[in-house]
Amino acid sequence: MNTLYPILRFTAAFALSASALLGAVAHAANATAIFAGGCFWCTEADFEKLPGVIAAESGYTAGQIPNPTYEMVSAGRTDHTEGVRVTYDPAKVTYSELVEYFWKTIDPSEKDRQFCDAGTQYRSGIYWGNEAERQIVLASREALKKTGRFKTIYTETEPASRFYLAEDYHQDYYKKNPLRYNYYRLSCGRNAQLDRIWK
Repeated sequence: MNTLYPILRFTAAFALSASALLGAVAHAANATAIFAGGCFWCTEADFEKLPGVIAAESGYTAGQIPNPTYEMVSAGRTDHTEGVRVTYDPAKVTYSELVEYFWKTIDPSEKDRQFCDAGTQYRSGIYWGNEAERQIVLASREALKKTGRFKTIYTETEPASRFYLAEDYHQDYYKKNPLRYNYYRLSCGRNAQLDRIWK
């Protein structure tokens, strides 16, 4: 009994370590992508419907002023835009598929606005994290341009910069406040405009 006890302790410790390692590897296998599609409540809700997306977080990106707040950004006092950071499983959905999905959630022909929200803080954008993603984004934009669906595409396509998480009350807003969210989305005309331009 005394002889077996150290062995059992070692085996249990090894099992726990292996489990933790596998968990870390699985977590590391996830990837992130940053998009801006106007109101981040809506963009977050749209992406969290997509199979393979683990989570979408609302925040501020593509700006230089550190530690922006909602009051600052929404008033246009910074150069940030409202965006979302999408965490996804590349084995279930690819970066290219995220980009193609994103186009259908915005109006690329609108400059410095999306739907009823106007100002540079609501400009649309795709922000790549590496060279492979850059090529995917630019190729996708060029393919969309060639369709002739839009006379001009104003969606920003730039390298990703620091992403600042928005305040807690903005996260999962569509889940926490479904009545207010659905009223806002309807009154903003987002779905109606998307149906019209992408039909």
